[in-house]
Amino acid sequence: MRSITTFDLQYAHRFYGFQGEAQYLHGHTGVLTIEVEDSVNEGVNMVYPCNEIQKVAWDVLKNFDHALILRQDDPLLPAILDVYEKTGLKNGHPRNTMKGEAFKTELAQAYPDSRLVVTKETMTVEGMIKIVYDLLKDKLNIAKITFTSGVNAASAEFTERKQIDRCSLCGISLDENGVCPKCGYRKK
Repeated sequence: MRSITTFDLQYAHRFYGFQGEAQYLHGHTGVLTIEVEDSVNEGVNMVYPCNEIQKVAWDVLKNFDHALILRQDDPLLPAILDVYEKTGLKNGHPRNTMKGEAFKTELAQAYPDSRLVVTKETMTVEGMIKIVYDLLKDKLNIAKITFTSGVNAASAEFTERKQIDRCSLCGISLDENGVCPKCGYRKK
């Protein structure tokens, strides 16, 4: 069975080297849907609480919300970083409170203070799915991710599943010591 959660993401990007309208810097409202699959936890009668999926995923996804996403070889990147440096935005602003934890993977690197994500590949809907799965695959049993941005959409299904010990009271993942970080339940 699956629990399904949706996120709205506002972002700007461009397809560097693309011959068409998408080569220009432009913005989108993207809708990301994550489907988590597992057995129904008997204690709480659900696969995984959707509000907890939201929390786990949002810790990563907030790096993409209201962010500029550019490919690492885009010539706009050094120019934008230079402007951010000159205007005092490169190292963040006190009102920049929606930033997530910085991350660096083979596919992308987040610079939360600058509201910037630098990607290895052009950030298409397919690229976003690959990045999100890579960032969350060890935290959630993701069965499917769908990303829609404007008239573009893609989805991918995943079969890899991990055994995740979950709290019988809350349904969320237990920490490495077998303790629920939400309610304190301890696995016996």
